[in-house]
Amino acid sequence: MKFDRKAILLYAVTDRAWTGRMGLYEQVEAALKNGVTCVQLREKELDDEALLKEAVEICRLCHEYNVPFIINDNVEIAVKCGADGIHVGQDDMNPTEVRKRVGNGMTIGVSAHNVEEAVRAVRDGADYLGVGAVFGSSTKKNVCNMPIERLKAICDAVDIPTVAIGGISAENINLLRGSGIDGVAVVSAIFAADDIEKATAELLRLAQDTVNNKN
Repeated sequence: MKFDRKAILLYAVTDRAWTGRMGLYEQVEAALKNGVTCVQLREKELDDEALLKEAVEICRLCHEYNVPFIINDNVEIAVKCGADGIHVGQDDMNPTEVRKRVGNGMTIGVSAHNVEEAVRAVRDGADYLGVGAVFGSSTKKNVCNMPIERLKAICDAVDIPTVAIGGISAENINLLRGSGIDGVAVVSAIFAADDIEKATAELLRLAQDTVNNKN
């Protein structure tokens, strides 16, 4: 299925490592109120029962704001909670197999780290690409920065939406101008912020400027 490029302008990826004063639900709602255009629930530690409960609640919340809700990796949970999409990595289920499981109505996102992976993902049915890690990663170990030239080469090689991910913040997002991306995916820049609402609004403004100068 086609995925609206505007939906990945500011793509928030959850991480409960920064919950405390606010729960994850409250953090997501604060981000939604201030311009997040897509939410991915990424939970590596929860069992399926707890994950499904949380997915159902946050999926309903996202739909109240007319924002797409994506599940990371877990195809069964994505189907059960009524998610809008599923995002898989290079070591997860192949997009072709994912499509057989979820049908044509669900968006499939795939992580890509080079042109070869990007082109293969498109061939296998990806609707959008998560490309990175552009500035390293606070959530993954042994991840190196992606040269901007490679990011641009990936964007030039495919005709589906691309969202950059990896260490993106208000301080470095401007470095992605001219790369060809359609949006930015952020984790700590939103969920580790002291003021999630203020941080989200600022990131939205900066993302719009970056994408408007994509070429």
